[in-house]
Amino acid sequence: MEKAVEMKNIEQNQPENYINKVTFRDKLREYKKHPKSLVVMILVMLSAVFAVGILLFLMIYILANGIPHLTAEQFEWKYTPDNQSMMPAIINTLTMTLLTLLIAVPVGIFAAVYLVEYAKRGNKLVKVIRITTETLSGIPSIVYGLFGFLLFNMQLGWQYAMLGGIITLAIMILPLIIRTTEEALLAVPDSYREGSYGLGAGKMRTVFRIILPAAIPGIMSGVILSIGRIVGESAALIYTSGTFRSTPSGIWDSSATLTVHMYVQSNEGLHVNQAFASGVILLALTFLINLASDLIERHIQKKKG
Repeated sequence: MEKAVEMKNIEQNQPENYINKVTFRDKLREYKKHPKSLVVMILVMLSAVFAVGILLFLMIYILANGIPHLTAEQFEWKYTPDNQSMMPAIINTLTMTLLTLLIAVPVGIFAAVYLVEYAKRGNKLVKVIRITTETLSGIPSIVYGLFGFLLFNMQLGWQYAMLGGIITLAIMILPLIIRTTEEALLAVPDSYREGSYGLGAGKMRTVFRIILPAAIPGIMSGVILSIGRIVGESAALIYTSGTFRSTPSGIWDSSATLTVHMYVQSNEGLHVNQAFASGVILLALTFLINLASDLIERHIQKKKG
């Protein structure tokens, strides 16, 4: 009886996670029994360290070569060959990112809603659309740029215009938004739909009030990935929107984003240091845009909760 009481006191004094706590010595004993598990663990850890190491190396290399060459002249509102200002390119990048998302996000979300919620399961048209989106997502960006150049610049006579680059980028990221939104909608349990229908809600009300709010985290992940592709794109924009490094007066003028600005600087060979400085700003801009997207997602989730 006293032994049972003592054991009970010991259990009460232990932390809550004591039962699931595994010491390093216990892990070594387990790996001695299963040496293959040790090999797999080492390979996994080395892969993780390698991936993080490559990322840190790239960031440190760009920051180390770019920060010393940042000057106040590079942030002047007007670009000249002397100051190599990146401010017009920053403005163009933000403008093209916003306008591209305004086109691609609604179209991609509505297309995914049709594929998941309205189209019959097993429909051949749905299979064709999914295969097409997967194929389009694997096409190199320079092919999109050539397509935009032939259609918008040549056939429609737009010449080098921001609008051609915006539509080309929207076509590029559309497959990514469709696929991520579709996966997010499929991850929503069917019980949500059944409960909504059971309470008398219609199809549209169920989709926009129940399904889409529950799928917001997955949708925002696709949007963030799309933003990264927009900000980092250069090949397609060189063909469509051109390399004019000044702030355009409208969507029909040529404009260069920050990546195109970096390409021209490094391609000329005369402003390589300034190109590294532009790379630092591009890293910071990408981080801030992703941070803003994450904060918006958290705000929506908090408001929904």
